[in-house]
Amino acid sequence: MHILNVHGVKVPVKDGDISPVIWQSIVSGSYEAKEAKRVAAVVKPNDRVLELGSGLSVITTLISRIEGVKVWAVEANPTTVDLGQRVLAANGVGNVALTQGLLTAGPATEYTFYVRKDLWMSSLDQNQGPYEQAITLASSNIDDFIADHAINVLFMDIEGAERDLLVGAELTGIQRIFIELHDHLYGLDGIRRITQALALRGFAYDPRASFGSCVLFAQDDGPREFQSEASNENFK
Repeated sequence: MHILNVHGVKVPVKDGDISPVIWQSIVSGSYEAKEAKRVAAVVKPNDRVLELGSGLSVITTLISRIEGVKVWAVEANPTTVDLGQRVLAANGVGNVALTQGLLTAGPATEYTFYVRKDLWMSSLDQNQGPYEQAITLASSNIDDFIADHAINVLFMDIEGAERDLLVGAELTGIQRIFIELHDHLYGLDGIRRITQALALRGFAYDPRASFGSCVLFAQDDGPREFQSEASNENFK
């Protein structure tokens, strides 16, 4: 067992658990680095956070360390969920509910999920690249989940599925949405559809915690502790 340190999070992995590409990104410090630097700017004490696409649960763990926060994390890949549970246990995390599943906009239905060697490439998109396995997942309605758990912050990295989810969901009660956009999968038209749909729901692009494809949309404009302009250089 190897114990890796990823942005201050212990990540125990065995040989073969992760691909060489993922391993190299962890060793180089680039794995989810942009997201890690923005957690404190997006999530505030006592927030109730829904994280979609939790991966190895590195970001999940960082979110969980903010005072009074409760996290619900959903990951579609069953193998990745097992790794994520191991990471949460290794870091003594007790305020996260991590489940394997799929949340989408609209009524529950079945989807095909494509599991790939590089875990961050697993997705609902068959055309995203070669895959090792195709599994069937029954979805649940994200708006019902948000209402049932009084979620106010949405944090997601779901490999392109964010377009249809954000365009179709009501997102009632959500104040902040932090997403990694995947314009290489849906182009500028997809970006336009996302931003227009969120604008209609009262969200604005918030540059204070956005950089490149990692973007914060916010409804609330109250005081938040953001990095100074000088320290923002560290985000690059």
